[in-house]
Amino acid sequence: MTTLQSVPSGTHPASGSVSSFKAASRAETREQLSTATYDLLVIGGGILGISTAWHAAQSGLRVALVDAGDFAGATSSASSKLLHGGLRYLQTGAVKLVAENHFERRAVSRQVAPHLANPLTFYLPVYKGGPHGAAKLGAGVFAYSALSAFGDGVGHLLSPAKAAADVPVLRTDNLKAVAVYGDDQMNDARMALMTVRAAVESGATVLNHAEVTGLRFTRGRVTGAELKDRTDGTEFGVDARLVLNATGPWVDHLRRMEDAGAAPSIRLSKGAHLVLKRTSPWKAALATPIDKYRITFALPWEDMLLLGTTDEEFEGDPADVAVTEKDTAQILDEAAFSIRDQQLSRDLITYSFAGLRVLPGGPGDTSKAKRETVVTEGRGGMLSVAGGKWTTFRHIGRTVMNKLAALPGRPLAEDMEPIARLPRKLPLPGIANPNAVAHRLLVDGGTPGPRMAADTARHLATHYGSLAFDIARLAAEDPALAERVHPDAPEIWAQVAYARDHEWAETADDVLRRRTTLTIRGLATDSVRARVEDVLGDR
Repeated sequence: MTTLQSVPSGTHPASGSVSSFKAASRAETREQLSTATYDLLVIGGGILGISTAWHAAQSGLRVALVDAGDFAGATSSASSKLLHGGLRYLQTGAVKLVAENHFERRAVSRQVAPHLANPLTFYLPVYKGGPHGAAKLGAGVFAYSALSAFGDGVGHLLSPAKAAADVPVLRTDNLKAVAVYGDDQMNDARMALMTVRAAVESGATVLNHAEVTGLRFTRGRVTGAELKDRTDGTEFGVDARLVLNATGPWVDHLRRMEDAGAAPSIRLSKGAHLVLKRTSPWKAALATPIDKYRITFALPWEDMLLLGTTDEEFEGDPADVAVTEKDTAQILDEAAFSIRDQQLSRDLITYSFAGLRVLPGGPGDTSKAKRETVVTEGRGGMLSVAGGKWTTFRHIGRTVMNKLAALPGRPLAEDMEPIARLPRKLPLPGIANPNAVAHRLLVDGGTPGPRMAADTARHLATHYGSLAFDIARLAAEDPALAERVHPDAPEIWAQVAYARDHEWAETADDVLRRRTTLTIRGLATDSVRARVEDVLGDR
């Protein structure tokens, strides 16, 4: 299914009330896209495009969003899963940038999506002979916490013994001290999907797996796009007053559709990660300095351990980005600076992934480049947006909207609500206290039917918020949907049906890699994949 339209709410015994949606078919969505004229067509369903579509729809514009693959199917679901202020930016004196990042981080994790983000304590080990001294890092984490108004506690130094008690696999040889600070963590794919849903609830029309094959022009101006539905080959087009190119690593590819002679505007940096099973509990994350500028992360995430990341220039086809043996060796070698060998066995690796950071064009080391957002206008009037950080995705949406309002001739300004008048901290769908949701699911989420398992209740609460009650209702109505997809994962089959009907899942990878955590856990077996495909085919 591809579009969702709100209808009056129903009731559910577990929650009192739940949201109901009427889903349109892909054919209906294509018809809508091909017959209407939109104020804004956003090409690219990564978080930059999604955030812009959300803000544009909120401002009253008629918005369409399309992507050649799945929403958040590339870079936006290949991040380090962090909402953070950017500790390393303090080295360059970017104090204002860190403060702004902290503001956005705390807004998302506290007011916008507390059901999708969680606080995470970081330990920054200081080893003898390392690139930074204890005094410097102690002062750094104090300043870092001060820039977030000490909302995550006061940055300080910790003894090696205390840190090792919280992270048993921490290497303590030559460990002088540990600096402590706080940031936040998320499941990036789930955060992106909830932002898509927010855009749809605000009036946007969205379609994934719809590839742009060409642009439409009117008197030399870009006024839409030709598309091909990758699920069945159907060709159609979309007309729009303005087109926004938010295709991330492919931004220059689309710019050359507008102007064959367009010069490169970006460069790409590859970031690879590994996911491993954990051999012991982790009560904090590790952020280990590799050199003056780079840090390697070891993050407890989704009951697993996430290691990374690399940072090297990438010049190939973005579609071919993948984790190489060299990447794997580098990540494990760098992790070994602070983690004992038993946690770094290759046998523990369940998944690996790589994404491409989009950086402004120019010389220099990619690890030192600023993650800034750049908005440019092409010869045919198409806007292109590139760069930025996950943490500031709402700010990026507002930045693009301000650009739209200030375009020469102000073509959209009279039809849109000024961005300054929009709610500053509008929550994403499902906002709720995840602890309260999990408790409610455990108490009566399976009524009528068997009691829901604690790990499933917690998983639903922290990935859907109050929308978890919709999934509990499906499981209660059909006992087969209450069964686990895999015995070793918390997900249940109701989530697959929900992804099909309410989260635009078209392929098994859409479900297993981005709507659930089965792929990253190494549990997307052939039999699981086949059953998921059967559910997706039952529309």
